[in-house]
Amino acid sequence: MVEEKMRYSDADLAEFKEIILAKIEKAKADLELIKSAYMNDLNNGTDDTSPTFKAFEEGSETMSKEANSQLAIRQEKFIRDLKNALFRVENKTYGVCKVTGKLISKERLKIVPHATMSIEAKNLQR
Repeated sequence: MVEEKMRYSDADLAEFKEIILAKIEKAKADLELIKSAYMNDLNNGTDDTSPTFKAFEEGSETMSKEANSQLAIRQEKFIRDLKNALFRVENKTYGVCKVTGKLISKERLKIVPHATMSIEAKNLQR
């Protein structure tokens, strides 16, 4: 007797797919905002002509660009993880914990749709 692997129904997978697609769209929009902030696309000011407090402003601006760059990197990783989750939906392996092989709870997947481990497995890592 071969044990069949548990998985979510096609209807559940379709629901998760909608959640993931919505998150991807929002994450892409957020990424564009972050990128435009650290590239100064929207800045037509006189920052480069004003000598007042130049050193402090440049230091602050550099820190802000670095912080935004880090945010952009995290956002790109988040989008990649969501796209991987979408791939798992398509091949019907979505929602199966990679450690225990059990289904990850629907509540967890609705909050963290790119999750690959159940809470039980996460707790085992500690």
